[in-house]
Amino acid sequence: MKDLIRIATRQSKLALWQAEFIRERLREAHADLEVEFVGITTRGDKWLSSPLSEMGGKGLFIKELEEALLDGRADLAVHSMKDVPAVLPESFVIPLIGYREDVRDALVSRHGGFMELPQGAVVGSSSMRRQAQMLARRKDLRVTSIRGNVDTRLAKLDAGEFDAIVLASAGLNRLGLGERVTERFEIADMLPAGGQGALGIECARDNAGVLDLLKPLEDAATRERVLAERGVAAGLGADCTMPLGACAVAVNGALRLEAMLASPDGVKIIRAATCAESAAEASGRVVEDLLSQGAAAMLEALPG
Repeated sequence: MKDLIRIATRQSKLALWQAEFIRERLREAHADLEVEFVGITTRGDKWLSSPLSEMGGKGLFIKELEEALLDGRADLAVHSMKDVPAVLPESFVIPLIGYREDVRDALVSRHGGFMELPQGAVVGSSSMRRQAQMLARRKDLRVTSIRGNVDTRLAKLDAGEFDAIVLASAGLNRLGLGERVTERFEIADMLPAGGQGALGIECARDNAGVLDLLKPLEDAATRERVLAERGVAAGLGADCTMPLGACAVAVNGALRLEAMLASPDGVKIIRAATCAESAAEASGRVVEDLLSQGAAAMLEALPG
């Protein structure tokens, strides 16, 4: 059993909050364990001028962390599960998925709630999933890309560059910024990204010592729900920058999984839902349903 664990982490406030949270959970489970941080700057942190969909997706935020896991500089990395590609390289595993916060998206606005925004309001979001679902309800909005950490985005809103921005409720809550939220979208109106609100720990597949240390932190129920959501993207061959949403909840001992795929302009949205006994069964059914409605052609038509 290892007595020192090194956590590879990006250096944004949210990434550091997540790393510190996991450090405390590890210390609670293993009183004599030392936990250190290894600060990493990723390509996604450096390139802030272009939408992620044009740069290779959100995987840009984890590649350097994975390199640190492979070359021995770090033992594990903590991720927001919504940002983790649905299919990992063979060398890595995510043994722990848990600690799920509010899964909903949140509007932070200078003009009231979503339906109260003025005609033609400028809304900041780099997510095609959010963009499509907003435009499906309000075609008059101007949804434009916004990059940077949470503080940077809020500063741009406060400076008047945007009328409103959309962020994950979970990140705002974790940073103690929940009071900035104007409106939390209902899931029926804004289906979240697969894994949204959940934390995941990634490590090298052959790092048996770390796998043993993580066992007391396991959360089987959250893991199953997130695997069902991520299974939709994996089954469609989609990544986390695409206009795809998925949300699973436990219902009477089973999983209810709902998913949607949209065109970026929100003109076309297809949906599927099912109840099943396992994550694999639920995601398999939903993928089959979406494909029968033309999902493959919609994904092929996406820009980039």
